[in-house]
Amino acid sequence: MSKIRVAVLFGGASSEHDISLKSATHIIKNIPRDKYEVVCVGITKKGRWLYYPGDVAAIASGAWEHDPDCTSTVLSPDPIHKGLITIENGAASVKKIDVVFPVLHGKNGEDGTIQGLLDLAKLPYVGCGVLASAACMDKSTTHTILDYNGIRTAKWRMILQREMNHLEEKCSTIARDLGYPLFVKPANSGSSIGVNRAESAEELLEAVKLAFAHDDKVIVEECITGRELEVAVFGYDTPFASFVGEIASCKTFYDFDAKYILDDSKLFIPAEIELGLEREIQRVAVDAYKVMGCQGLSRVDFFLTSEGEIILNEINTMPGFTPISMYPKLMEHLGMEPSYLVDKLIEQAIDNAGRTN
Repeated sequence: MSKIRVAVLFGGASSEHDISLKSATHIIKNIPRDKYEVVCVGITKKGRWLYYPGDVAAIASGAWEHDPDCTSTVLSPDPIHKGLITIENGAASVKKIDVVFPVLHGKNGEDGTIQGLLDLAKLPYVGCGVLASAACMDKSTTHTILDYNGIRTAKWRMILQREMNHLEEKCSTIARDLGYPLFVKPANSGSSIGVNRAESAEELLEAVKLAFAHDDKVIVEECITGRELEVAVFGYDTPFASFVGEIASCKTFYDFDAKYILDDSKLFIPAEIELGLEREIQRVAVDAYKVMGCQGLSRVDFFLTSEGEIILNEINTMPGFTPISMYPKLMEHLGMEPSYLVDKLIEQAIDNAGRTN
């Protein structure tokens, strides 16, 4: 019996390129080789696609893209090809693919773009579809959908780039409505890239300008003081939630450095909370997952205030998958070891191929 050929996409033209390399390395190492043949496809920061046949160990450091055996490749949107077209010495050849694991974080990968290409190619893939990926990536859309469905989020306001001529007036109104401190975020960005805390009018203006460097739409949220909790959700028709985990950030908030650079942040699995509260957080996580149209996997992040209020912060449709990332660690606490988890993610992607919701 021939093995299932799975293409793992990693890197990408995104500010989260380096995290993708680490996530992909962990995933590739845990793909059961008795069942799957792995095809590695790296995307450089400039967006160039390369078929990479080399050592997996070179991916995390970024050395992979300098391998002389890398070959230019494209994923064909034509379903007749069912895979990659590699181009070497002017000659093209087709490499058939059965399923794709797009281990891409942030823009140009987690926002529905790659998912749309894979849908055109009629290739099964791990994770959420176009609409859910795009909706969860865009914080204003996430807020709007969750607010409408009665799932509590932080109070928020939006600023569009075309409003830059009236930015001081806009910021003044937002500060009056929400009060300081405030959190300013690019609407479309992950891993806390471009996120800053503002405690004055001057800091708010500066934070908004910095956020506009990452997107043309900016979200300003009220500051929520509380414990930072995360839940892993897995599945299609009957998704289920993991135990609740807690993050004790080494910084004022859990930004990019606290997540990936510094070693002082701590993860607690399970979080020390009452059973009834944990069940309620799990319920809200699954409800949000369904409302947003998520499939396969997502990590749902919450704040828990001292008054016991549960406030959903964000939904990550392709969460970090490094050895220290919360999603695989939460699933491992459920008994799903990394190799078993990766196998099941690929398996359910194939089983649910062609579905749009």
